[in-house]
Amino acid sequence: SARELILRHPSLTFSVLEKEKDLACHQSGHNSGVIHSGIYYTPGSLKAKLCVQGAALCYEYCDRKGIPYKQCGKLIVAVEQEEIPRLKALYERGLLNSVRDLKLISAKEIQAKEPFCRGVMALDSPYTGIVNYRQVALSYAEDFQEVGGAVLTDFEVTNLEMAKESPSESEDGMKYPVVVRNSKGEEIRCQHIVTCAGLYSDRLSEISGCSREPRIVPFRGDYLVLKPEKCYMVKGHIYPVPDPQFPFLGVHFTPRMDGSVWLGPNAVLAFKREGYKLYDFSARDFIDAVVYSGLWKLVFRNVSYGMSEMYRACFLSAQVKQLQKFIPEVTISDILRGPSGVRAQALDQDGNLVDDFVFDGGTGDIGSRVLHVRNAPSPAATSSLAIAKMIADEVERRFGL
Repeated sequence: SARELILRHPSLTFSVLEKEKDLACHQSGHNSGVIHSGIYYTPGSLKAKLCVQGAALCYEYCDRKGIPYKQCGKLIVAVEQEEIPRLKALYERGLLNSVRDLKLISAKEIQAKEPFCRGVMALDSPYTGIVNYRQVALSYAEDFQEVGGAVLTDFEVTNLEMAKESPSESEDGMKYPVVVRNSKGEEIRCQHIVTCAGLYSDRLSEISGCSREPRIVPFRGDYLVLKPEKCYMVKGHIYPVPDPQFPFLGVHFTPRMDGSVWLGPNAVLAFKREGYKLYDFSARDFIDAVVYSGLWKLVFRNVSYGMSEMYRACFLSAQVKQLQKFIPEVTISDILRGPSGVRAQALDQDGNLVDDFVFDGGTGDIGSRVLHVRNAPSPAATSSLAIAKMIADEVERRFGL
Protein backbone atom coordinates (compact mmCIF):
# COMPACT_ATOMS: atom_id res chain seq x y z
CA SER A 1 0.00 0.00 0.00
CA ALA A 2 2.84 2.39 0.86
CA ARG A 3 4.53 1.55 -2.44
CA GLU A 4 1.36 2.30 -4.41
CA LEU A 5 0.76 5.58 -2.56
CA ILE A 6 4.29 6.93 -3.01
CA LEU A 7 4.25 6.03 -6.71
CA ARG A 8 1.01 8.02 -7.08
CA HIS A 9 2.14 10.93 -4.88
CA PRO A 10 5.94 11.27 -5.15
CA SER A 11 5.86 14.81 -3.72
CA LEU A 12 4.53 13.54 -0.37
CA THR A 13 6.63 11.94 2.39
CA PHE A 14 5.76 8.38 3.42
CA SER A 15 7.11 6.13 6.15
CA VAL A 16 6.34 2.51 7.02
CA LEU A 17 6.40 1.65 10.73
CA GLU A 18 7.21 -2.03 11.36
CA LYS A 19 6.97 -3.72 14.76
CA GLU A 20 9.67 -6.33 14.02
CA LYS A 21 13.36 -5.92 13.27
CA ASP A 22 12.73 -7.25 9.75
CA LEU A 23 9.86 -7.08 7.25
CA ALA A 24 7.36 -9.84 6.41
CA CYS A 25 8.00 -11.87 9.57
CA HIS A 26 4.43 -13.00 10.16
CA GLN A 27 1.55 -13.66 7.73
CA SER A 28 3.58 -12.60 4.68
CA GLY A 29 6.44 -14.90 5.68
CA HIS A 30 4.43 -17.84 7.00
CA ASN A 31 1.93 -18.55 4.22
CA SER A 32 1.79 -21.41 1.72
CA GLY A 33 3.21 -19.35 -1.17
CA VAL A 34 0.31 -20.12 -3.50
CA ILE A 35 -0.60 -17.72 -6.30
CA HIS A 36 -4.34 -18.40 -6.38
CA SER A 37 -6.29 -18.14 -9.62
CA GLY A 38 -9.68 -17.04 -8.17
CA ILE A 39 -11.86 -20.16 -8.40
CA TYR A 40 -13.48 -20.25 -4.97
CA TYR A 41 -14.94 -16.80 -4.52
CA THR A 42 -18.48 -15.55 -5.07
CA PRO A 43 -18.80 -14.15 -8.63
CA GLY A 44 -18.86 -10.37 -8.63
CA SER A 45 -17.41 -10.14 -5.10
CA LEU A 46 -14.43 -7.97 -4.27
CA LYS A 47 -12.42 -11.07 -3.33
CA ALA A 48 -13.02 -12.64 -6.74
CA LYS A 49 -12.17 -9.51 -8.71
CA LEU A 50 -9.06 -8.69 -6.64
CA CYS A 51 -7.75 -12.26 -6.80
CA VAL A 52 -8.06 -12.54 -10.58
CA GLN A 53 -6.52 -9.08 -11.07
CA GLY A 54 -3.92 -9.69 -8.36
CA ALA A 55 -2.71 -13.00 -9.79
CA ALA A 56 -2.08 -11.38 -13.19
CA LEU A 57 -0.32 -8.42 -11.53
CA CYS A 58 1.75 -10.77 -9.36
CA TYR A 59 3.06 -12.77 -12.33
CA GLU A 60 3.75 -9.56 -14.25
CA TYR A 61 5.59 -8.04 -11.25
CA CYS A 62 7.71 -11.16 -10.70
CA ASP A 63 8.65 -11.22 -14.39
CA ARG A 64 9.63 -7.54 -14.27
CA LYS A 65 11.68 -7.92 -11.09
CA GLY A 66 13.23 -11.29 -11.87
CA ILE A 67 11.60 -12.94 -8.84
CA PRO A 68 11.40 -16.70 -9.43
CA TYR A 69 8.03 -18.45 -9.43
CA LYS A 70 6.58 -21.69 -10.77
CA GLN A 71 3.27 -21.94 -12.58
CA CYS A 72 2.82 -25.53 -11.45
CA GLY A 73 -0.98 -25.68 -11.68
CA LYS A 74 -3.58 -27.05 -9.31
CA LEU A 75 -6.00 -29.97 -9.33
CA ILE A 76 -9.11 -29.80 -7.15
CA VAL A 77 -9.87 -33.50 -6.90
CA ALA A 78 -13.19 -35.24 -6.23
CA VAL A 79 -12.50 -38.62 -4.62
CA GLU A 80 -16.19 -39.54 -4.15
CA GLN A 81 -19.05 -39.43 -6.65
CA GLU A 82 -21.11 -37.19 -4.34
CA GLU A 83 -18.43 -34.48 -4.61
CA ILE A 84 -18.87 -34.14 -8.38
CA PRO A 85 -21.85 -31.70 -8.27
CA ARG A 86 -19.85 -29.39 -5.96
CA LEU A 87 -16.83 -29.69 -8.26
CA LYS A 88 -18.93 -28.76 -11.31
CA ALA A 89 -20.40 -25.82 -9.40
CA LEU A 90 -16.84 -24.66 -8.64
CA TYR A 91 -16.00 -24.92 -12.34
CA GLU A 92 -18.99 -22.71 -13.22
CA ARG A 93 -17.98 -20.24 -10.52
CA GLY A 94 -14.42 -20.11 -11.87
CA LEU A 95 -15.72 -19.40 -15.38
CA LEU A 96 -17.90 -16.57 -14.04
CA ASN A 97 -14.80 -15.15 -12.31
CA SER A 98 -12.85 -15.24 -15.63
CA VAL A 99 -10.24 -17.66 -14.26
CA ARG A 100 -7.87 -18.61 -17.06
CA ASP A 101 -7.66 -22.03 -18.73
CA LEU A 102 -9.99 -23.93 -16.35
CA LYS A 103 -11.21 -27.37 -17.36
CA LEU A 104 -12.74 -30.49 -15.86
CA ILE A 105 -10.68 -33.63 -16.33
CA SER A 106 -11.32 -37.36 -15.94
CA ALA A 107 -9.67 -39.92 -13.63
CA LYS A 108 -7.32 -40.94 -16.45
CA GLU A 109 -6.31 -37.31 -17.09
CA ILE A 110 -5.69 -36.81 -13.36
CA GLN A 111 -3.13 -39.62 -13.43
CA ALA A 112 -1.49 -38.17 -16.54
CA LYS A 113 -0.86 -34.95 -14.60
CA GLU A 114 -0.32 -36.44 -11.13
CA PRO A 115 0.67 -40.12 -11.49
CA PHE A 116 0.24 -40.90 -7.77
CA CYS A 117 -3.09 -39.09 -7.32
CA ARG A 118 -6.42 -40.91 -7.33
CA GLY A 119 -9.78 -39.29 -8.03
CA VAL A 120 -12.96 -39.68 -10.07
CA MET A 121 -12.87 -36.16 -11.55
CA ALA A 122 -10.84 -32.98 -11.05
CA LEU A 123 -10.88 -29.30 -11.84
CA ASP A 124 -7.59 -28.38 -13.53
CA SER A 125 -6.31 -24.83 -12.96
CA PRO A 126 -2.96 -24.52 -14.78
CA TYR A 127 -2.74 -20.76 -13.96
CA THR A 128 -2.18 -21.44 -10.23
CA GLY A 129 1.43 -21.02 -9.14
CA ILE A 130 3.87 -20.66 -6.25
CA VAL A 131 6.24 -17.92 -5.17
CA ASN A 132 8.15 -16.89 -2.05
CA TYR A 133 5.95 -14.05 -0.76
CA ARG A 134 8.56 -12.85 1.71
CA GLN A 135 10.82 -12.19 -1.28
CA VAL A 136 7.94 -10.36 -2.99
CA ALA A 137 7.27 -8.25 0.13
CA LEU A 138 10.96 -7.31 0.43
CA SER A 139 10.91 -6.30 -3.25
CA TYR A 140 7.91 -4.03 -2.58
CA ALA A 141 9.96 -2.44 0.23
CA GLU A 142 12.91 -1.88 -2.11
CA ASP A 143 10.61 -0.18 -4.64
CA PHE A 144 9.23 2.04 -1.86
CA GLN A 145 12.66 3.01 -0.56
CA GLU A 146 14.11 3.62 -4.02
CA VAL A 147 11.61 6.44 -4.61
CA GLY A 148 12.22 8.05 -1.22
CA GLY A 149 10.09 6.09 1.24
CA ALA A 150 11.43 5.34 4.72
CA VAL A 151 11.03 2.00 6.50
CA LEU A 152 11.40 2.21 10.30
CA THR A 153 11.79 -1.25 11.82
CA ASP A 154 11.63 -2.18 15.51
CA PHE A 155 8.91 0.48 15.88
CA GLU A 156 6.00 -1.10 17.75
CA VAL A 157 3.17 1.42 17.77
CA THR A 158 1.50 1.72 21.18
CA ASN A 159 -0.36 5.03 20.91
CA LEU A 160 -1.99 7.27 18.31
CA GLU A 161 -3.29 10.69 19.31
CA MET A 162 -3.75 14.26 18.19
CA ALA A 163 -0.95 16.63 19.17
CA LYS A 164 -1.85 19.13 21.85
CA GLU A 165 0.85 21.59 20.85
CA SER A 166 3.52 22.15 18.23
CA PRO A 167 6.82 20.32 18.86
CA SER A 168 9.58 22.59 20.14
CA GLU A 169 11.89 24.07 17.51
CA SER A 170 9.40 23.13 14.77
CA GLU A 171 8.78 25.58 11.97
CA ASP A 172 5.79 23.58 10.72
CA GLY A 173 3.55 24.44 13.68
CA MET A 174 0.62 22.01 13.64
CA LYS A 175 1.13 20.88 10.05
CA TYR A 176 1.69 17.33 11.38
CA PRO A 177 -0.99 16.99 14.08
CA VAL A 178 -1.01 13.21 14.55
CA VAL A 179 1.45 11.78 17.10
CA VAL A 180 2.50 8.13 16.77
CA ARG A 181 4.40 6.67 19.74
CA ASN A 182 6.19 3.37 20.06
CA SER A 183 6.95 1.03 22.95
CA LYS A 184 10.32 2.75 23.55
CA GLY A 185 8.76 6.19 23.99
CA GLU A 186 9.89 7.46 20.58
CA GLU A 187 7.43 9.42 18.48
CA ILE A 188 6.90 10.67 14.98
CA ARG A 189 4.37 13.18 13.68
CA CYS A 190 2.35 12.99 10.51
CA GLN A 191 -0.79 14.20 8.76
CA HIS A 192 -2.42 10.84 8.07
CA ILE A 193 -2.08 7.18 9.07
CA VAL A 194 -2.98 3.96 7.28
CA THR A 195 -2.83 0.78 9.38
CA CYS A 196 -2.38 -2.62 7.72
CA ALA A 197 -1.66 -4.50 10.93
CA GLY A 198 -2.94 -8.02 10.31
CA LEU A 199 -2.99 -9.90 13.61
CA TYR A 200 -3.16 -6.61 15.54
CA SER A 201 -5.63 -4.68 13.39
CA ASP A 202 -8.30 -4.66 16.11
CA ARG A 203 -5.92 -3.47 18.83
CA LEU A 204 -4.50 -0.63 16.73
CA SER A 205 -8.03 0.42 15.87
CA GLU A 206 -8.96 0.43 19.55
CA ILE A 207 -6.05 2.66 20.63
CA SER A 208 -7.13 5.27 18.08
CA GLY A 209 -10.66 5.28 19.50
CA CYS A 210 -12.33 2.93 17.01
CA SER A 211 -14.48 -0.07 17.79
CA ARG A 212 -12.71 -3.40 18.25
CA GLU A 213 -15.30 -5.05 16.02
CA PRO A 214 -14.58 -7.09 14.02
CA ARG A 215 -12.28 -8.86 16.49
CA ILE A 216 -9.19 -10.76 15.36
CA VAL A 217 -9.16 -14.40 16.49
CA PRO A 218 -5.91 -16.17 15.56
CA PHE A 219 -6.09 -19.60 13.93
CA ARG A 220 -2.90 -21.61 13.61
CA GLY A 221 -2.36 -23.81 10.58
CA ASP A 222 0.19 -26.61 11.06
CA TYR A 223 1.81 -28.17 8.02
CA LEU A 224 3.45 -31.53 7.57
CA VAL A 225 6.21 -31.96 5.01
CA LEU A 226 7.04 -34.85 2.75
CA LYS A 227 10.52 -36.26 3.30
CA PRO A 228 12.81 -35.08 0.48
CA GLU A 229 13.09 -38.55 -1.04
CA LYS A 230 9.28 -38.71 -1.36
CA CYS A 231 8.65 -35.33 -3.01
CA TYR A 232 8.55 -36.98 -6.44
CA MET A 233 4.97 -38.06 -5.65
CA VAL A 234 3.63 -34.49 -6.04
CA LYS A 235 4.10 -32.29 -9.11
CA GLY A 236 1.58 -29.47 -8.56
CA HIS A 237 -1.05 -28.42 -6.03
CA ILE A 238 -3.59 -31.07 -5.09
CA TYR A 239 -6.66 -29.76 -3.23
CA PRO A 240 -9.86 -31.38 -1.98
CA VAL A 241 -13.30 -30.22 -3.08
CA PRO A 242 -14.17 -27.70 -0.33
CA ASP A 243 -17.13 -28.38 1.91
CA PRO A 244 -19.31 -25.23 1.97
CA GLN A 245 -20.35 -26.00 5.58
CA PHE A 246 -16.82 -25.28 6.82
CA PRO A 247 -14.73 -22.09 6.55
CA PHE A 248 -11.37 -23.58 5.50
CA LEU A 249 -10.26 -25.35 2.33
CA GLY A 250 -9.13 -28.64 3.90
CA VAL A 251 -5.75 -30.36 3.82
CA HIS A 252 -3.88 -30.14 0.53
CA PHE A 253 -0.55 -30.88 -1.12
CA THR A 254 1.50 -27.73 -1.75
CA PRO A 255 4.82 -27.74 -3.64
CA ARG A 256 7.28 -25.03 -2.59
CA MET A 257 9.88 -22.98 -4.42
CA ASP A 258 12.70 -24.86 -2.64
CA GLY A 259 11.43 -28.21 -3.98
CA SER A 260 9.81 -29.32 -0.72
CA VAL A 261 6.16 -30.32 -0.45
CA TRP A 262 3.93 -29.10 2.38
CA LEU A 263 0.88 -31.10 3.45
CA GLY A 264 -2.03 -29.47 5.27
CA PRO A 265 -2.75 -27.22 6.99
CA ASN A 266 -5.16 -27.94 9.78
CA ALA A 267 -6.94 -24.99 11.46
CA VAL A 268 -6.93 -24.72 15.26
CA LEU A 269 -7.32 -21.83 17.67
CA ALA A 270 -3.90 -20.32 18.45
CA PHE A 271 -3.26 -19.36 22.08
CA LYS A 272 -0.92 -16.59 20.96
CA ARG A 273 -1.34 -14.21 18.03
CA GLU A 274 2.18 -14.91 16.83
CA GLY A 275 2.31 -18.43 18.26
CA TYR A 276 3.79 -20.72 15.67
CA LYS A 277 4.43 -23.63 18.04
CA LEU A 278 1.86 -25.92 19.64
CA TYR A 279 2.66 -24.75 23.18
CA ASP A 280 3.12 -21.01 22.49
CA PHE A 281 0.90 -19.11 24.90
CA SER A 282 0.04 -15.49 25.65
CA ALA A 283 -2.32 -14.86 28.56
CA ARG A 284 -3.59 -11.63 27.00
CA ASP A 285 -4.20 -13.16 23.58
CA PHE A 286 -5.85 -16.25 25.09
CA ILE A 287 -8.17 -14.25 27.36
CA ASP A 288 -8.99 -11.87 24.49
CA ALA A 289 -10.17 -14.81 22.40
CA VAL A 290 -12.04 -16.87 25.00
CA VAL A 291 -14.04 -14.00 26.53
CA TYR A 292 -15.30 -12.96 23.07
CA SER A 293 -18.87 -14.16 22.54
CA GLY A 294 -18.33 -14.30 18.77
CA LEU A 295 -15.77 -17.09 19.18
CA TRP A 296 -18.14 -19.25 21.23
CA LYS A 297 -20.92 -18.80 18.71
CA LEU A 298 -18.52 -19.97 15.97
CA VAL A 299 -17.36 -22.91 18.11
CA PHE A 300 -20.88 -24.12 18.92
CA ARG A 301 -21.82 -24.03 15.24
CA ASN A 302 -18.75 -26.07 14.28
CA VAL A 303 -18.16 -28.40 17.24
CA SER A 304 -17.51 -31.59 15.26
CA TYR A 305 -15.27 -29.81 12.74
CA GLY A 306 -13.29 -28.15 15.53
CA MET A 307 -12.83 -31.39 17.47
CA SER A 308 -11.64 -33.24 14.37
CA GLU A 309 -9.15 -30.45 13.60
CA MET A 310 -7.79 -30.63 17.17
CA TYR A 311 -7.53 -34.42 16.89
CA ARG A 312 -5.63 -34.20 13.60
CA ALA A 313 -3.30 -31.58 15.11
CA CYS A 314 -2.29 -34.05 17.81
CA PHE A 315 -2.20 -37.31 15.84
CA LEU A 316 -0.25 -37.51 12.59
CA SER A 317 -1.99 -40.72 11.58
CA ALA A 318 -5.31 -38.85 11.37
CA GLN A 319 -3.85 -36.28 8.96
CA VAL A 320 -2.19 -39.02 6.91
CA LYS A 321 -5.55 -40.76 6.57
CA GLN A 322 -6.96 -37.59 4.98
CA LEU A 323 -3.99 -37.32 2.61
CA GLN A 324 -4.27 -40.97 1.56
CA LYS A 325 -7.66 -40.25 0.00
CA PHE A 326 -5.70 -38.46 -2.73
CA ILE A 327 -2.32 -40.21 -2.74
CA PRO A 328 -2.75 -43.71 -1.23
CA GLU A 329 1.01 -44.34 -1.30
CA VAL A 330 1.69 -41.69 1.38
CA THR A 331 2.48 -43.32 4.72
CA ILE A 332 3.24 -41.95 8.16
CA SER A 333 6.93 -42.82 7.65
CA ASP A 334 7.03 -40.47 4.62
CA ILE A 335 6.21 -37.31 6.57
CA LEU A 336 7.64 -34.96 9.17
CA ARG A 337 6.11 -32.14 11.19
CA GLY A 338 6.64 -28.89 9.32
CA PRO A 339 6.18 -25.14 9.79
CA SER A 340 3.08 -23.30 10.95
CA GLY A 341 1.35 -20.03 10.15
CA VAL A 342 -1.20 -17.97 12.05
CA ARG A 343 -4.16 -16.53 10.20
CA ALA A 344 -5.63 -13.22 11.37
CA GLN A 345 -9.26 -14.24 11.18
CA ALA A 346 -11.70 -11.38 11.61
CA LEU A 347 -14.81 -12.47 13.50
CA ASP A 348 -17.97 -10.49 14.22
CA GLN A 349 -19.97 -10.64 17.45
CA ASP A 350 -22.45 -13.09 15.92
CA GLY A 351 -19.68 -15.62 15.29
CA ASN A 352 -19.49 -15.04 11.55
CA LEU A 353 -16.13 -15.14 9.78
CA VAL A 354 -15.74 -11.75 8.12
CA ASP A 355 -15.15 -12.70 4.52
CA ASP A 356 -14.50 -9.37 2.85
CA PHE A 357 -12.54 -6.17 3.28
CA VAL A 358 -13.34 -3.84 6.17
CA PHE A 359 -12.19 -0.20 6.38
CA ASP A 360 -12.63 1.89 9.50
CA GLY A 361 -11.66 5.38 10.63
CA GLY A 362 -13.60 6.08 13.75
CA THR A 363 -14.84 9.46 14.93
CA GLY A 364 -13.40 12.74 16.18
CA ASP A 365 -10.33 14.62 15.01
CA ILE A 366 -8.08 11.58 14.75
CA GLY A 367 -10.80 9.54 13.01
CA SER A 368 -10.65 11.83 10.01
CA ARG A 369 -6.90 11.24 9.74
CA VAL A 370 -6.70 7.45 10.16
CA LEU A 371 -7.68 4.63 7.81
CA HIS A 372 -7.65 1.17 9.39
CA VAL A 373 -7.60 -1.83 7.08
CA ARG A 374 -9.45 -4.09 9.52
CA ASN A 375 -9.60 -7.19 7.36
CA ALA A 376 -7.74 -8.28 4.23
CA PRO A 377 -8.79 -11.94 3.91
CA SER A 378 -7.06 -14.75 2.06
CA PRO A 379 -5.97 -14.72 -0.78
CA ALA A 380 -4.54 -11.33 0.19
CA ALA A 381 -0.95 -12.25 -0.74
CA THR A 382 -2.01 -13.17 -4.29
CA SER A 383 -4.16 -10.03 -4.46
CA SER A 384 -1.66 -7.68 -2.77
CA LEU A 385 -0.97 -5.37 -5.72
CA ALA A 386 -4.68 -5.13 -6.55
CA ILE A 387 -5.56 -4.58 -2.87
CA ALA A 388 -2.93 -1.81 -2.69
CA LYS A 389 -4.67 0.03 -5.53
CA MET A 390 -8.00 -0.24 -3.71
CA ILE A 391 -6.47 1.00 -0.42
CA ALA A 392 -4.75 3.88 -2.21
CA ASP A 393 -8.08 4.84 -3.83
CA GLU A 394 -9.71 4.83 -0.38
CA VAL A 395 -6.87 6.92 1.10
CA GLU A 396 -7.23 9.50 -1.69
CA ARG A 397 -11.00 9.64 -1.18
CA ARG A 398 -10.90 9.94 2.61
CA PHE A 399 -7.94 12.26 2.96
CA GLY A 400 -8.43 14.31 -0.21
CA LEU A 401 -4.95 13.64 -1.58
